[in-house]
Amino acid sequence: MNISDFLKEEWVPALGCTEPASIALCTAAASEGLEGNIEKVALTVDPKIYKNCYAVGIPASSHKTGILWAAAIGASIRDPSPGLECFGRITPAVMDEAGTLIKEHRAGVTVDTAKKDLYISCKIETSKETGEAIISGYHTNLIRVVKNGKVVLERPAKEKGAITLLREKIAAMPIEELIGISEKITQADGKKLQEGIALNLKIAEHGLSLFPERFVKLASTDALTRMSMLVCAGVYARMWGEDFPVMSLSGSGNKGITASIPIAVHAKVLGKSSADAQRALALACLLTSATTHHLGSLSAVCGCSNAAGIGLSAGLVLLEGGGASEISLAINNMVGNVTGMICDGAKIGCALKTMTAVDAAFRASSLALSGIGIPKTDGIVGETGILSLENLGRIATSGMISTDSEILKIMQEKLRRQSTP
Repeated sequence: MNISDFLKEEWVPALGCTEPASIALCTAAASEGLEGNIEKVALTVDPKIYKNCYAVGIPASSHKTGILWAAAIGASIRDPSPGLECFGRITPAVMDEAGTLIKEHRAGVTVDTAKKDLYISCKIETSKETGEAIISGYHTNLIRVVKNGKVVLERPAKEKGAITLLREKIAAMPIEELIGISEKITQADGKKLQEGIALNLKIAEHGLSLFPERFVKLASTDALTRMSMLVCAGVYARMWGEDFPVMSLSGSGNKGITASIPIAVHAKVLGKSSADAQRALALACLLTSATTHHLGSLSAVCGCSNAAGIGLSAGLVLLEGGGASEISLAINNMVGNVTGMICDGAKIGCALKTMTAVDAAFRASSLALSGIGIPKTDGIVGETGILSLENLGRIATSGMISTDSEILKIMQEKLRRQSTP
């Protein structure tokens, strides 16, 4: 594997949060070509899609939020061709129709707790026709479309997509091998990494303008506070639905922001070259992907704090001249610190979690560079960083099942209260 192949899959531009975009893609596919006014939108999703769409902002929608708006907007767009960029097709007419569906409680959602992997199913009724669509496995994998009872598209759901296999491969590699991959970036790879940094810094700077002056003033106290606040601002702007593209990492724009901005800014503070920053960011991306494999794409624990935070700590160590042993210590420091920070969906509150992750990553890397790491005798910390990641994965996928279930119940209760006429 080379870094170019990795970046092609895991370092990609995105507009808005991926999960609501996937819902809109599904509902647009179900409504495409149907005649008549939309009378009903019935959505069924897996628990993690529900959680991640519950309160997140939607771009170009005047800051509408949540899963019902995503479904109603997609159904009103009636065109799945833009894929995950379908929110770029929002018009005043689309918002009027979607708003009517929401106001009159004609858009609803059901959670299928039996679905463990990504799953979105939609049934739409108009005054004249019906349509259905299913996405399964990954965000753009449209496997079934039915119009008026006639199947117009059907393909098998793949057990494992290319991205899943890629993450598995990276997670099985020792840290030394990941460092070797990051050191072999080409000029084109470096350019792509820099493009991502530029996108993420742009939304972060914009995000600062959305914060009160009292809060922003904290950024002038020291470089670390400014870096963590930039990340916080970028994530806030994205989750609020500001119309800025970002460079996503491992399927998450928030992960991309969290991993890239501190490395780029800290490299300048240290007087490091662009090439040094690019190698550090490449390693951060690789370890974010490896950790995402252990956690799952949508997890019970915060992926930005755990996956991107761990990747960031590794990148910071490499940027300051550390090697595999120090990176292993940094991972142990992160696993012994931020494990257990829950994911209660994508929303503006993620901004504060990512700010915490950046602070934790700098502490973890600083201690590791001094040869200090949480010892293997402590809690879930493993003998090596790689073993710690495996233990973290066990906590996230098996240990926190009941936590995820309880989060889902709370969200459903809140949505039912909001939807009651």
